[in-house]
Amino acid sequence: MLEHYMGQDEGTRLTRTGHGRLEQLRTRELLTRHLPAAPARVLDIGGGTGVHAAWLVAQGYNVHLIDPVPIHVERAREHHGVTAAEGDARNLVQDDASADAVLLLGPLYHLVERADRLTALREAHRVLRPGGIVAVAAITRYMALLTYCADGELNADRLRRLLPTLSTGRYDPSLDFTDAYFHHPEELATELRQGGFEDVRVFGVEGPGWTAVDAAGADGGRLMDSALLCARALEEDPAMLSANAHLLAVGRRLTSRRDGARRYVGSLQKHPETDPR
Repeated sequence: MLEHYMGQDEGTRLTRTGHGRLEQLRTRELLTRHLPAAPARVLDIGGGTGVHAAWLVAQGYNVHLIDPVPIHVERAREHHGVTAAEGDARNLVQDDASADAVLLLGPLYHLVERADRLTALREAHRVLRPGGIVAVAAITRYMALLTYCADGELNADRLRRLLPTLSTGRYDPSLDFTDAYFHHPEELATELRQGGFEDVRVFGVEGPGWTAVDAAGADGGRLMDSALLCARALEEDPAMLSANAHLLAVGRRLTSRRDGARRYVGSLQKHPETDPR
């Protein structure tokens, strides 16, 4: 992973293609809808060079960024108002209940083992205050296949190497990325719940029009507005979620243990067969 990111300019990834711009616009749209109001304290874990962190600071948020790539941390510190440090999503140094919101917009697809993903989610849960919001990005299981197809670069050899990803989620790093894990939508929601979060919702980020935007050129051309409308219309349609390139899952930490106990008792009343006794 470090080798991959040292060899590219992550700071321009969301602006150098039409698809990147669509991803950025929709990610920010969804964050605006779900984050607590500024000046909430946001922990941006795996925040890269600070593209989203700088935007959040401009909106009045108090943002601290954590990333395992040293050059990303250096670049993030160049943004006015952003503090940044090297760190690992699975082992945060932040105190319990010290953040109003936590962003995990990269770590889950770089943590290829499920146990590591759950550890990162539980760490995010630990550092969130009661009632705090987590926003988690994932790559969909079919993204690479659709990308190669839309670019006209899908051939028999690439298809052979992509097919295992469709069944296992593990991406072949010999293609064009690094070790990564690609999610199904319900799988992502389940992992958030197992990480301790409630009120979990999964949104499609780019919508099914992202491949057309990519094919239209660097800025997406006249298709961008149409793709945005389509993405909004279908953002929670379960039949269309996997047609996105990225998913954004949003969850909430319970406000108290009492709330958790109340929900548990309520679930037993509705589904008594789940009572472990």
